[in-house]
Amino acid sequence: MSTTWLKTLGAGLALSVAATSVSAETLRVVTDPSFVPFEMMDQETGEMVGFDMEIIAEVAERAGFDYDLNTMDFNGIIPALQTGNVDIAIAGITITEERGQIVDFSDPYYDSGLRILVREGDDINEMSDLEGKKVGTKIGSTSYDYLMKNLDEDGGVTPYPGSSDMYMALMSRAIDAVFYDAPNVGYFASTRGKGKVKTAGPLYEGQQYGIALKKGSEWVGPVNEALAEIKEDGTYKTIYEKWFGPMPEDQ
Repeated sequence: MSTTWLKTLGAGLALSVAATSVSAETLRVVTDPSFVPFEMMDQETGEMVGFDMEIIAEVAERAGFDYDLNTMDFNGIIPALQTGNVDIAIAGITITEERGQIVDFSDPYYDSGLRILVREGDDINEMSDLEGKKVGTKIGSTSYDYLMKNLDEDGGVTPYPGSSDMYMALMSRAIDAVFYDAPNVGYFASTRGKGKVKTAGPLYEGQQYGIALKKGSEWVGPVNEALAEIKEDGTYKTIYEKWFGPMPEDQ
């Protein structure tokens, strides 16, 4: 592993995934350490777990590559792919035209959107209610871009490096609301934030998550074939329902 790679990861946790074949190529895969329930640290085992972690494990096995898994803050993932310091990223990454100019994306593997999260009892129900409010979101995310484009009074928008930071800020009343990816805010509202926070309003800006690969990667085709296979044989449905409950018919 090169010195540049180590510097890029910074304090990121390196997790080596056991090789399944002596002849398989080992790729550098990166994820965000705090996007529950897609990827998160299991405090008991010290391993990364979550929906994305099970998806990439299945994809790697079927596409025919081994991988070294590392973590870094979300805002560093696309630049790391762009510079070639990593080969693949899976971190609830929304497929956008802008990102598609500098990285390659797999076919979509998850349909998502953006959602408002507020404290229980607060009267915030839609985007217009966020005008002039203190709103937390995540650095480098599409939710931040959406707020910048759709709020006239966006001076109170505060980007946080991790989702747990903005959720704690909401519960401590440092901010008035959080605006972020729907599955993430929904998971927090039904677990650690249960009875303290709630989702509000409709789903904004329907989005699709994709596995991101460095531009020109030879693995785009094999990854897409693997994704199609796990959806066809029911593996995807099993993983989905483990983390999110019953899978919608259109997912």
